[in-house]
Amino acid sequence: MYAAAVVGLVLTVLGGCHRTTGTLSEEQQRRFEGEHIVRRAVDLLIRHTHDGGTRDAGWEEDDASIVVTEQSVVIHRGDRFRLEITPRSTGAYEVARDHDRLSLHTGSGKSAASWSFRPPDDAAGWADDIRKVIRGTVGTERRERGDGKEGQH
Repeated sequence: MYAAAVVGLVLTVLGGCHRTTGTLSEEQQRRFEGEHIVRRAVDLLIRHTHDGGTRDAGWEEDDASIVVTEQSVVIHRGDRFRLEITPRSTGAYEVARDHDRLSLHTGSGKSAASWSFRPPDDAAGWADDIRKVIRGTVGTERRERGDGKEGQH
């Protein structure tokens, strides 16, 4: 009986130590609310693949959160942003959907990376909302005008 009580106490303490990845600073929260949050998911398992085609290629899986507003896509762990796409972004971005999994591809060539996750619901809707943000970036506008290759000014 004593051992069961100790195990229960330990599990309760450990459960209380879990820190969510969805915590944002007040300033960040105000920013996202001002941009009108369209989708939000907290503590998703996200696979980040990087350095494709190089000997440094690899991937990591970790919990992270994602916020999609009318203007931005942000993957973050707490108040630390791991990926941020805004209207000022100049990179190449693409979203691919395979059933209930989304892959957000960033960059090109050896600087390419991807962020793969399963949204909590409506994968098609998530993909559409992320594509709307991507279409509004400076990089997309520049490529559509034919102003040169990405990354050049």
